[in-house]
Amino acid sequence: MTPGDRRSIRILHVLYTMSVGGIQTWLMHILRHIDRDRFRMDFLVHHINPCSYTDEIRALGSQIIQCPHPRQHLLQPWVYDRRFKQILHKYGPYDIVHSHTADFNGYVLRLAQQASISVRIAHSHDDTSSCQAKARFYRRLYLILMKWWIAQHATIGLGVSRKAVAYLFGSSWKTDPRWQILPCGTDLAGFREPIDCAAVRAEFGIPADAFTIGHVGRLAEQKNPLFLLEIAAEVLKREPRMHLLLVGDGSLRSRLEAKVRQEGLSDRVIFAGVRSDVPRLMRGAMDVFLFPSLHEGLGLALIEAQAAGLPCVLSDIVPEEADVVKPLVQRISLSQSASAWAEAVVAARGKASAITPANALAVVENSPFNIEMSVKKLVEVYEANFSIC
Repeated sequence: MTPGDRRSIRILHVLYTMSVGGIQTWLMHILRHIDRDRFRMDFLVHHINPCSYTDEIRALGSQIIQCPHPRQHLLQPWVYDRRFKQILHKYGPYDIVHSHTADFNGYVLRLAQQASISVRIAHSHDDTSSCQAKARFYRRLYLILMKWWIAQHATIGLGVSRKAVAYLFGSSWKTDPRWQILPCGTDLAGFREPIDCAAVRAEFGIPADAFTIGHVGRLAEQKNPLFLLEIAAEVLKREPRMHLLLVGDGSLRSRLEAKVRQEGLSDRVIFAGVRSDVPRLMRGAMDVFLFPSLHEGLGLALIEAQAAGLPCVLSDIVPEEADVVKPLVQRISLSQSASAWAEAVVAARGKASAITPANALAVVENSPFNIEMSVKKLVEVYEANFSIC
C-alpha cells in the first residue's frame, strides 16, 4: 500500500477544556504541525464555557465538541455516558480516543472500549501524588478504581515525564510495554524572530533598566502564585528596580490582585493575562523566570524559558527532564523561605552569562522538546497502534 492509498486516521482528544494551558498549548502545536490529511483530530471538552482556540481549531479543519463532565449541572454518570457515545456516533467513526483527563482517563477509556474503539490512549500530564496522599477516603477509592480501569482499558499509556508515567501507571510501569514517555514539545519559531526589547517593556510600562521576574502559567494553586508574590516582595527589598510580569489567568487572579494592592505592589506587578506571544514576552521583558510549582508533570513554560535563554529558579519537585539547558537552572526546595528564594532569584542574574541565548535555543532545538520531535514521536505511536496503515 502506497502512502497515497492510506486513509486518514481519525483521533478524538478528550480533555477538560481547551482554554490556554500546558496541555492545550501542546495539542495546538501538534495540530498545526501534524499532517492533517493523514491525521484528523477533533477535541471533546468537558467545560461548556467558550474555548480560547475554538476559531483556530475550526479553521484547521477540526471540531470542538462539548460533553459536560458529570460534576457539571448535577449530571448523572449515565447522562455523560449517553452523550459521549452519541458524540462517537455523530462525529465519528474514530480510530483512536486519546484522553488527557488525568485519573478520569479510566472512565473515558472504559466508554471508548464499550464503543469498540480499538486504540485507547491514556495520557498523563502531571504528578499529583503529593496531593492525592492527603485525599479523603472516598477520593482515594475513586483514584484506585480509575487507575484500575486505566490498566484494564488503555491500549497505550503516555506520560510527559518519568514522574507523570509512574503516577498514573504505577511505579513498575517499565515492565508493561504499553506505558511510555512522550515529551511535550514546543514550537520554537517565535524564539528565532528579531526582538525589540525596549518596545516590549514599554508596552507594559516596565523601565528599560528594571529587573523583571517573569512567570507563565495558570493563576491556580498548582503554580503556587501566592508564594510567588511573597518571593517578589522579598526581591524588592534587595533590588529596588524589581518588577513582576505574570502571564496567564486563572481562579486565583482576583485574590492575587487583592494581595498586590494590600502589599502596595500595584506599580510593580503586571497581570498580562493570557497571551499568544509568550516567546516575545520572555525574550523582550523578562530577566529571570520563576517557577515555584507545587506539582508538575513537566512544565512546558519552563522549557520555553530556557529556549529564551532565561535563568530559571524552580521548585525541586519539577521533573528533572525539564532541566534542558542546565547552566540556566537552579532548583530550590519549597520548604525554603521566601527570603531564601529571593536570594536565589537575585543571584540568578549571573547565570545569564553562562550561555548565550542563541546557544540555549540550540540546545532546546536539539532536545526531545522541539515540536518537530514531539510530532514525530506521536505519529509513530499512532501509526504503530493503528491496524490499517
